[in-house]
Amino acid sequence: MSWNPLLDPSLPIGDAVDRIETVIVPRARDLGGFEVRRALPSTKRQMVGPFIFFDQIGPVEFLSGEGIDIRPHPHIGLATITYLFNGRLHHRDSLGSDQWITPGAVNWMSAGHGITHSERTDGAVRASGQALSGVQIWAALPKALEEAPASFLHSERAAQPLFDAHGTRVRLILGAAWGARAPLPIPSEMMLADADLAPGAMLPLPDTHEDRAVYVIAGEVSQGGQSFAAGRMLVFRPGDSLALRAGGQGARLLVLGGATLDGPRYIWWNFVASSREKIDAAREAWRAGDWAHGRFKLPPNDHAEFIPAPER
Repeated sequence: MSWNPLLDPSLPIGDAVDRIETVIVPRARDLGGFEVRRALPSTKRQMVGPFIFFDQIGPVEFLSGEGIDIRPHPHIGLATITYLFNGRLHHRDSLGSDQWITPGAVNWMSAGHGITHSERTDGAVRASGQALSGVQIWAALPKALEEAPASFLHSERAAQPLFDAHGTRVRLILGAAWGARAPLPIPSEMMLADADLAPGAMLPLPDTHEDRAVYVIAGEVSQGGQSFAAGRMLVFRPGDSLALRAGGQGARLLVLGGATLDGPRYIWWNFVASSREKIDAAREAWRAGDWAHGRFKLPPNDHAEFIPAPER
């Protein structure tokens, strides 16, 4: 049985009503020199399938000498997915991973019991400046994998399955959809895709996932007689067959979905867990700052600073 909120039982069902369950307007947040728009979690919906966090990064134009400096910080109980449309971002983590993320490539970092990472624009990229935009998404891990060892995987753009027909170009980032499967292994049923639609083009949504949503990155789409501009997440009713149509300027979307998890999740700062006790233990471990022997380590190639835990 799904624990996610369903439609109000007093509402009518069937073809007479809109197939959109929820429309989420993300809230903007300034992270010091660049803006993110957060669609998940929201007051209307905590998760779509296992996806519990969805941030749109930018678009932002960094001048020469400017860039992102997200200092080392910890995660537990989740996997981060970083996907860029423009620009480059430097990932380093406590496993020793040192990877530049480029447009269309996928960074998958599974925190499990605990990992620390940083995200920066440095070196020649910072010196020259750049335009940067993309998303960072978190997938909550199943209970059986919350305490698993951390891991890091990277998949280049060329490895992603690509569909291109009738003005619709779709790159499958994670999971299975439209009869194909992306190469990265995943811990639970989920899918994530990047869709670019020409003006008036149609995108049928896969109906093999319990939860489905789209986030409009650019342009406009319509469904059920309504139009939705960029910066909206549309969450759909389970089980309906449906398609989206791009507006007169075309559209770019991220399509996400999957099976609901094995129970609710708690969130505090950068931690996700199935119990408050797991959150409390991770919080105290980070505050202890025992990088040599404790639960968390700092990235070996970025250990001069870190982000302290919030007071609350």
